[in-house]
Amino acid sequence: MRTYFLLAISLLAFTSLLGQERVNPVIKDFGGIYPIPEATVKPDPGLRYKIVVDVFSGAPTPDTLGAGLNNVARMLNLHAVGGVPPEQMEVVLAIHGKATFGVLDNATHQKLFGVDNPNAPLVTALKAAGVKLTVCGQSLLARGFTPEQTLPEIEIATSMLTTVSTHQLRGFSVFRF
Repeated sequence: MRTYFLLAISLLAFTSLLGQERVNPVIKDFGGIYPIPEATVKPDPGLRYKIVVDVFSGAPTPDTLGAGLNNVARMLNLHAVGGVPPEQMEVVLAIHGKATFGVLDNATHQKLFGVDNPNAPLVTALKAAGVKLTVCGQSLLARGFTPEQTLPEIEIATSMLTTVSTHQLRGFSVFRF
């Protein structure tokens, strides 16, 4: 009997989650998340969050969003739902590897893949939210691209490694997407 009771409670909890809709409090069209009002472990809205993100995950296909960049949007939205004001977030991206393709300008992306860069609006939204977006110059040049072939919001870094190490020594937490 106890097993059936626990199963029924679990089923009710699961089905109530199915009805929830994602929200996007900071990055409006990307990184949708579910608010969890029952959460007891939440971000501290009194802290200043300094995060450097090692963004290496690219998109599964050239016409879809890069998982790493979309996870950055999720991270910002999650902190906002947790009560952290956006101005308390200092986020720097160190984009490299397969994620490099996600920050190419539309002309370059179109020439390579036959479609506009689907990440361009997300990159614009991240920049508007105060995120500093850097691409590893080593990854860029190793793939045969020039700095001029990146989206205008992108800054060129010496490398992902130096971007992460410099920010980590400045007290930034390191995330990896």
